[in-house]
Amino acid sequence: MAFSRVFLDPPSKSISKTFAVMLLSIVTSLYFLHCLTERCGTCIPTERREAGPVEGFYASKLKDFESLRRKRLLQKWTVMRHHSLIHQLESVREEGLSLIDADRHVLQAHVKISNSLDIDLETGESYFDSGKLSALGEGSKKLPQAIIIGVKKGGTRALLEFLRVHPDIRAVGAEPHFFDRNYDNGMDWYRDLMPKTLDGQITMEKTPSYFVTREAPARIYAMCRDTKLIVVVRDPVTRAISDYTQTLSKKPDIPTFESLTFKNRTTGLIDTSWSAIQIGIYAKHLDNWLQFFPMSQILFVSGERLISDPAGELGRVQDFLGLKRIITDKHFYFNQTKGFPCLKKAEGSSKPHCLGKTKGRTHPNIHPEVVQRLRDFYRPFNMKFYQMTGRKFGWDD
Repeated sequence: MAFSRVFLDPPSKSISKTFAVMLLSIVTSLYFLHCLTERCGTCIPTERREAGPVEGFYASKLKDFESLRRKRLLQKWTVMRHHSLIHQLESVREEGLSLIDADRHVLQAHVKISNSLDIDLETGESYFDSGKLSALGEGSKKLPQAIIIGVKKGGTRALLEFLRVHPDIRAVGAEPHFFDRNYDNGMDWYRDLMPKTLDGQITMEKTPSYFVTREAPARIYAMCRDTKLIVVVRDPVTRAISDYTQTLSKKPDIPTFESLTFKNRTTGLIDTSWSAIQIGIYAKHLDNWLQFFPMSQILFVSGERLISDPAGELGRVQDFLGLKRIITDKHFYFNQTKGFPCLKKAEGSSKPHCLGKTKGRTHPNIHPEVVQRLRDFYRPFNMKFYQMTGRKFGWDD
């Protein structure tokens, strides 16, 4: 390689500054081309990739730069390219450095350039890869680092709205349904739905149906194996009734809750094919996720505690995401009419904010015998779920 040969031969003081800068520019361009052709994602695979042009040049030292902080402004690249490299080359010439030290100086120059462009030499991650770079430093669209994957009627909307108060969280308002309904649209389509984020901010989305979608774990794992997953769970009996209530508001002519619950009312056999019942078998669905993600990457939020102690549950979520606990008790007040907490100040607003009219619907009266049959049905599944998560949610107390 031409670059290596320059430093294998004794350095000549007659090498012009212009030639050296041109040489470094060519090598830098080759490295950027390497990153672009590799299409490095915003989430980094855990395995080591094949050594590229720069990695092969000084591979043993690349791991020293894993912790380099990324910066946002494209203008810094221009300054570093025209000034820092020249300064480094002048140091090599004027100080009469050894060949090893000369190598090290040039590599440091590459690191400074890469840092200004948001590139990590170890992983090849690049700020350009999203194709959404803002020259004004307004951020870029990235794939989500955290996803609220479930469950339906568990409290996912409340959790998302509460989290959006945090300045380091940017989230999509609507449910993308990418990993269950729109996967064929491709990752670029999905990324384009995301809000722009700055360095240090977390991109999030929530689609509760992911938790019960068999293909979702593998698809999210293929996007990024380090994605943090959040599941809001709720007493499965109450959740099923809430699910039915939502459907009833849209389709008033549907059969009664009781008739949908049982395959045979006389024998008491529960119809697990009905989605309102099936979703609440949390242990079964969790098994599917644990085939791809360790339990340490999944946080379970209590839907009940999200109502009784929102600040406490939000504290756990902020810790899980590695964020400072900014959302506290001072952000909430309890709305007696709706029966759940509301925000004193929502994201981007100075006014109090409660969830919409579709939240907090009055549930229909269900016969106590039906409720008890459902509690008996869910009890063994709940016990297994408690064991799997290491947390008792108190649904059978």
